[in-house]
Amino acid sequence: MLPTPNKRKKIHIRKVLCEGFKRDDNLWDIEGSLIDIKTYDFKTDYRGEVNSGTAIHNMSIRITLDDNLLIKDINVSMDNHPYETCPAILKNFKKLVGITIGRGFRKNVYSKVGGISGCTHLVELLFPIATTAFQTIYSYKAFKSKNKKSNNSNQPLLINTCHSWRENGEVIEKYFPKFYKNK
Repeated sequence: MLPTPNKRKKIHIRKVLCEGFKRDDNLWDIEGSLIDIKTYDFKTDYRGEVNSGTAIHNMSIRITLDDNLLIKDINVSMDNHPYETCPAILKNFKKLVGITIGRGFRKNVYSKVGGISGCTHLVELLFPIATTAFQTIYSYKAFKSKNKKSNNSNQPLLINTCHSWRENGEVIEKYFPKFYKNK
């Protein structure tokens, strides 16, 4: 738990929600939304008066993936945005179809929809969506195969992605001894 903060006033709220779904056609849908809300009224040229509590950004992405995290389709929406020109880039996100979530994903995203080809908020949302895809697909597949005999012959993709999954750590030594490296 975080320590008690100093006295303060809330100014901005960002809500990010990501969910994973198994489809009946054996593909996966991962949906994410990003909502930004100000706690004060302000005026913009495009939207006029924006009241406290009204979303300045309300954007969503749905990516459809196969078991190998290959993007088969992507849909993007902007229900609220700060400028009239914002939705002009929505079609650009179709450029992500055909790339895989894995090594180099960020670089691929930035090369296809980064900068003036995309939207900072939607690009940012893709990264927790990617993490949700891993959590959804790999966890579910592991759960479904837990009753099957496994010799852990395939190297886990998560090795060396964090402290607990380091190749010389207790998690690898216990669950994947074949890939444990005592340093």
